[in-house]
Order: sequence, then structure tokens, then C-alpha cells
Amino acid sequence: MQEHFDATIARDQRVEPRDWMPDGYRRTLVRQIAQHAHSEIIGMQPEGEWITRAPSLRRKAILFAKVQDEAGHGLYLYSAAETLGADRADLTERLIEGRQKYSSIFNYPTPTFADVGVIGWFVDGAAICNQVPLCRSSYGPYARAMVRICKEESFHQRQGYELLMTMMRGTGAQRAMVQDAVDRWWWPSLMMFGPPDGDSPNSAASMAWKIKRHSNDELRQRFVDMTVPQAEKLGVTLPDPDLRWNAERGRHDFGTPDWSELKRVIGGDGPCNAERTERRRSAHEEGAWVREAATAHAAKQERRARAQEGAVA
Repeated sequence: MQEHFDATIARDQRVEPRDWMPDGYRRTLVRQIAQHAHSEIIGMQPEGEWITRAPSLRRKAILFAKVQDEAGHGLYLYSAAETLGADRADLTERLIEGRQKYSSIFNYPTPTFADVGVIGWFVDGAAICNQVPLCRSSYGPYARAMVRICKEESFHQRQGYELLMTMMRGTGAQRAMVQDAVDRWWWPSLMMFGPPDGDSPNSAASMAWKIKRHSNDELRQRFVDMTVPQAEKLGVTLPDPDLRWNAERGRHDFGTPDWSELKRVIGGDGPCNAERTERRRSAHEEGAWVREAATAHAAKQERRARAQEGAVA
């Protein structure tokens, strides 16, 4: 069985739920997919706060649609995790009890409407860099879920950039608001890709199994190279004095993020860690009656179907 699994990976073919797989492969997938799903669900909060305060009906509708998309992404991913034997209720409990992580980026506040645009530009742009290669992940359900997710993330990135472009054509106060948001979100966005390759305990195995295709540092470099010309077009300055084009490498050099901050935020000491988790816990508890009603309805429908089958027989 191990030989067949190894051959499947070597041939760049997909592993499916009924296939034999090593326990380590399964555990790694559950961890990564669960963290990804949690990030989508928690990620609804920073922008969701602005739905009622968005400056126009058009902006409200766009933001509402985006937040709804993120909820759908979480559901796709929880479903993919379930194909590995994970229990969705257990994953939720692990999230709200702090036993499973989500992306560090969602532990930062959104004090102005410009943050909504910068999240679309930076955070969803980083997500695209990270997630498009996951469409080729070795695990079939994960890869297939990522196809639709990436299409929608691309829309989110364009929406954020369009919002910022509109604000940069506005007043001086609006342009200052955009620059302030860029200054605050740049370094946390670079940290989204995870720690440096040498300090990433899971990357080697994930890449060997072709769950992920590129290292953290490679993805971070791609994001920087993609974002610099966009910033120039937008008319904002990225807050990195070491950022410059390296003609010899054909890529941009850039500064080093504060990795101690990343460890602190991942460890639960970010600006909004407690707030995000508590809100998710409250929503889960307040929604208990909906889950109970849905379960009761499903049981009723099943009993009715069985009764009809018995009558026909």
C-alpha cells in the first residue's frame, strides 16, 4: 500500500478519500485544511464589521457578497476535511477552545474603511499566491475545492484594489487613509505565508507529499514581486526601506518581517485574538437552536421516507 501511495505521488496523480494513505499524510492534511477553513470563517469578521458602515449601497452589496463567499469557502474546506475522517463539530470546538490555529492576519483591527480595500488587495492577493498552487494539491477533494475558492478570491482581490483606486482619486484625507492602512497591513501580510523555510516544521513533509507545491519563502517572494508594480500604479509607498529591485536576481529584495510578532500573534497575543475567538464562540452558541432544528427536521424527513417505503412494500 505504501508503494502504491508513493507511486501515486511520484506520478503527480491525486490521492482520493478511499485510497490508502499514511497516517502522517492524513494528519497533515487535516491540520492544514482545518486551519484554512478556520481562517475563512474567522476572516469574515474584520470586514463584516463594515457592512453596516460602508459608505454606499454598492459598497455594502459588494462587501456582503464577499463575506458570504468566505463563509462558503469555510464550508467547502470543512467538507474536504470530513472526507479524511475529521468531524466538523470537533474542528469547531478545537477552534473556539484555541487548540487549532487560523491565519495570523485576521488578528489585526480594521479601524477605517480603507482597511477593507487593503485586505482585498494584500490579504486576498497573498491568498491567491498561496492557494492557486493548491489547486494541484495531491489530495483530490482539497484540490477541487480550491478551484472555486481561487476564482472567488481573484474577484475579492480586484474588488479591494478597485476600492483603493477610487479612494486614491478622492480627497487628501482619503489618500492618507489608504497609505495608513498600507503601512499597517504590509508586514502582517508578508507574515501570512508562515515563518521562514528554516523555521517551518511542516513545510518539508507537505512539499514531499505534494500537498503544497512551493515553500513559504518562495511564495512570499512571489507576493512581493506581484505587489510592487501594483503599489506604483496605485500611488502608495510600501513601508520597507530595504525594498528595491535586484537586477542580478531578477526579483525584489525586501526587509525581514518581525518574526517575534508572528510567534506572539500565533500564540494568542495579537491585537484581536481574544475578540475574534470570543465572537466565533458566541455565534456558535447562539446558533445551537438552528443546528438542533435542522437535525430534527432531517430526522423527521428520514422517518417519513422510511414510512413511505414501508407502505409501498
